[in-house]
Amino acid sequence: MNDLVEAAIDGEEVILLVDNLPIAKIMSLEVRKRRPAKAGSAKGLVWMSEDFDEPLAEFRD
Repeated sequence: MNDLVEAAIDGEEVILLVDNLPIAKIMSLEVRKRRPAKAGSAKGLVWMSEDFDEPLAEFRD
């Protein structure tokens, strides 16, 4: 049963069934906060083209 509580604490909704009928739902009242992002952790994952900030062809006139 502890695994079900841990799942609920992690933000999952756990539905308990009796004879294949839902009888209860376990869910966290407050989802556990995620760790703040670490500076530089996404380095190399984002790419922008050299002409990213150039006007679009439709608006050049």
